[in-house]
Amino acid sequence: MKLTYRLAALAVLISTPMPAFAATIDAVMYKNPSCSCCETYAAYLERNGFKVDIKPTNDLSQVSARLGVPADLEGCHSVVVGGYVVDGFVPVDVVKKMLAEHPAITGIAMAGMPMGSPGMGGQKTESWKIYAFTRDGKAPTVYATE
Repeated sequence: MKLTYRLAALAVLISTPMPAFAATIDAVMYKNPSCSCCETYAAYLERNGFKVDIKPTNDLSQVSARLGVPADLEGCHSVVVGGYVVDGFVPVDVVKKMLAEHPAITGIAMAGMPMGSPGMGGQKTESWKIYAFTRDGKAPTVYATE
């Protein structure tokens, strides 16, 4: 009898679908060693399904240039994720949109450190423009407005 119940319980367990778990998105963040807002942005990404490997560097400008970030869009960190570069405090929904759409770009960036943006304190006081950039020398274009 006990074996029958165990087999029945096993059959129910096997036939019950496992909950779908979203895959973690791996990312590498290059940041200025003394910048704490970058770590706040990394924590924000991690709360939203990313696993961020933080790599402090004193050569962030050179790293950003090597990654293809235009000088006027460089921030205090550059994140490499899914073959793209994300520079600045880009909201996670825009990052995930880029990863889902797979556009023919090098990456996206939000210049400056706007109040209320992920990683920065305060209230949002303005709309944000997130720019797409490529390595071909063309001017960045607006990818999203938040």
